Amino acid sequence: MTDKLQIPSPCYVLEERLLRNNLALIKRVKEQAGVNIILAFKAFALWKVFPIIREYIDCSTASSIHEARLAFEEMKSLAHTYAPVYTATDFPLIMRYSSHITFNSMAQFEKFYPETLKSDHTISCGLRINPAYSPVKTELYNPASPGSRMGIVKELLPNVLPEGVEGFHVHVLCESSSYDLEHLLSVIEERFGEYLPALKWLNLGGGHLMTRKDYDTAHLIKLLHDFKQRHPHLKIILEPGSAFAWQTGFLLTTVQDVVENGGIRTALIDASFTCHMPDCLEMPYQPEIRGSVDKEKGKYSYRIGGNSCLSGDVIGDWYFEKPLNVGDTIIFEDMLHYTTVKTNMFNGIAHPPIALLHENDELEILRQFGYDDYKNRMC
Repeated sequence: MTDKLQIPSPCYVLEERLLRNNLALIKRVKEQAGVNIILAFKAFALWKVFPIIREYIDCSTASSIHEARLAFEEMKSLAHTYAPVYTATDFPLIMRYSSHITFNSMAQFEKFYPETLKSDHTISCGLRINPAYSPVKTELYNPASPGSRMGIVKELLPNVLPEGVEGFHVHVLCESSSYDLEHLLSVIEERFGEYLPALKWLNLGGGHLMTRKDYDTAHLIKLLHDFKQRHPHLKIILEPGSAFAWQTGFLLTTVQDVVENGGIRTALIDASFTCHMPDCLEMPYQPEIRGSVDKEKGKYSYRIGGNSCLSGDVIGDWYFEKPLNVGDTIIFEDMLHYTTVKTNMFNGIAHPPIALLHENDELEILRQFGYDDYKNRMC
């Protein structure tokens, strides 16, 4: 497919067919489980494809005034908003663009809840709870680690929830399975069950990677059904991010040089891990490269180096059946979630264009970036 298209290098390419496949699955889970599933912008916020997403899902979650405004303007709906902290300056805008607002502490709720009563539309307020449980192993992504600032632990909740608290929000999963969610639900019932009868909704956050091939969606649907039978008054909300864009596109790059040091060959590309694939270094994880093979099958090994001056802008090793040469294409698979939302312009390195590959194989460049994008970020 890619050899027939004139794709600039580097370039993020979102494939409409794959996106629609994910959206159809998410919509099916939503309808069969009788829950609300909304898009988390923190993982995927390519607003030019929101018209496609709105065919399947009509709402989103936000963590800032800009995400909330984006929800209002481009998803055409009010956001479910949570942020670790709100400010007096931001909160009026948060209210303008939100249908639900979750507070991270009792102090924040007490400070800002009275303001929501003055809104020109109804706002449902909730508290983020910390269940002191998470299956996430990477500390950087674990919201329930000891001393975490995320959410209210059971010991700090009042015996009776104050007037105005209509929901709980809990987010401790990350690319997790339905069986992780099953354990989380049992923890919620065990530790916070006394509060559930007083609530209208329970937001189970993100991390539900239901579009991954090995995800047990049948178990997820049954799990949610059973939970709703035990708590029929609760509206259940899931807000995955990665699941929407999982395996829906790639980042195309080109080898610009091959260097060798101490017997290690590094292929230098026209993109950067630290600038364009930062999650690879933060998680960390090694993305799949199209055409690479297992170590046992590979005759040639290479590390892949980015084009920034950060020494650690490199990941390896990959193995190939043929040597890499200048001009060869390197395609990183699954590069649409937690990429474009987290990129930066360190070193002034140009941001790759973002393209949409339509179902009819026409390539549409959604956005190109230039010098002004870099310069205007500085002042």
